[in-house]
Amino acid sequence: MSERCFVILHSPGPAWEPGLPLTQQLGVREHEAHYAELARQGLVVMGGPFADATGGGLMIFRAGLDEDTLRMHALTDPAVESGLLQFEILPWVIAYRG
Repeated sequence: MSERCFVILHSPGPAWEPGLPLTQQLGVREHEAHYAELARQGLVVMGGPFADATGGGLMIFRAGLDEDTLRMHALTDPAVESGLLQFEILPWVIAYRG
């Protein structure tokens, strides 16, 4: 039987500085700390930026969390609050596990 969970898809927001590497974007450290804390709490299973350096990334949350809780965590991300990043919450079916 497959499980359902949610993922947060990040993309550059209006404050993103084109041409500036992710590590040099203003507010990225606070964004990382925000999600590191959620991982320590056991809410985030895994996450990180896409390897293509576009500024996008993905956070996968543990199954059983509701969308409203995830939306609250996404909205309180300092990088979202500052406009560095924007987000989309998508439902995901976990069909396979290794």
